[in-house]
Amino acid sequence: MFRSASFQLYNADCRQEIKNLAPNSIDFIVTDPPYFIDGMDNHWDDQKLKKKSAKSGVIGGLPVGMKFDRSQGECLQKFLEPLCNEFYRVLKPGGFCVVFSQGRLYHRTAMSLDLAGFEIRDLLAWKYEGQAKAFSQTHFIKKDKNLSEKEKQQLIEELDGMKTPQLKPQIEPMTLGQKPKEGTFVENWQKYQVGLVDTKETLNGMFPGTLMDVPKSVRQRETDAKIEHLTVKPVLLISHLIKLFTRKGQIVLDPFTGSGSHGVAALQNNRRFIGFEIEKRYYDIADERLNKQLHANKIQQTQRVMLRLPAQKPFEKNKNHQIDFT
Repeated sequence: MFRSASFQLYNADCRQEIKNLAPNSIDFIVTDPPYFIDGMDNHWDDQKLKKKSAKSGVIGGLPVGMKFDRSQGECLQKFLEPLCNEFYRVLKPGGFCVVFSQGRLYHRTAMSLDLAGFEIRDLLAWKYEGQAKAFSQTHFIKKDKNLSEKEKQQLIEELDGMKTPQLKPQIEPMTLGQKPKEGTFVENWQKYQVGLVDTKETLNGMFPGTLMDVPKSVRQRETDAKIEHLTVKPVLLISHLIKLFTRKGQIVLDPFTGSGSHGVAALQNNRRFIGFEIEKRYYDIADERLNKQLHANKIQQTQRVMLRLPAQKPFEKNKNHQIDFT
């Protein structure tokens, strides 16, 4: 565990630790939970996932051939529902909750928030250029012992360009939930300072929209640290979300901190941060990144203070030969 005036980071299971947070104490939640696909569940094993991705060419995505398992969605919802109840409890009335998901399972995430009492305000999407993951059937046709060589060749030609139902990924969906406000928007704002969106915040100079175009490549420029986590989100993207839904000094919670990008974004924008990360290796990475950002903030604050200081007058001697600093 690490605590400072700016952030609190816990090497703990969020399902237990979040219960220690006071009701109506959090201004904003933004999190990227396990998706329950390809082993990305509450028994996350990073090493096994990397072996899978090396063999299949899929990173944090769908199994080879898109093997469909209905239980994945059921397990995800079972996992999320009690957590969403806690999200609802700790958020201030009118506070927003943004939960990243996956195209196949977005509805399970949204339903979990809905059942907890959240108003599902919108579907947001992170736009990026992903890698095509669809697979040809040529390999399976060639291995089919029930077909002659001629039949195999005819079938291969017939299915030319035909692949598993996996279009090139270009968005990652997010559910935008809002805890019901107390009274009108203005009344809720006066009491809790949440519930409205800062439309002056923009990614492209235009009115903020539901489609947020942030290339994955920006992640490489955001830190000089080598981060091997499979689902790292760009700090730029999380910063945009934080500035949309919070004000300076407010508290951002991420129950699945991972490598700490959400915390870095919070500190960069002068928000306070609370994070939970169950895996010690990622906790250490996040702790290092957050402390590094905290140090950078202190340097920037010192520089701003120095820039605001009035220019000093030349030293002058008064009649008693004493230095006058006025």
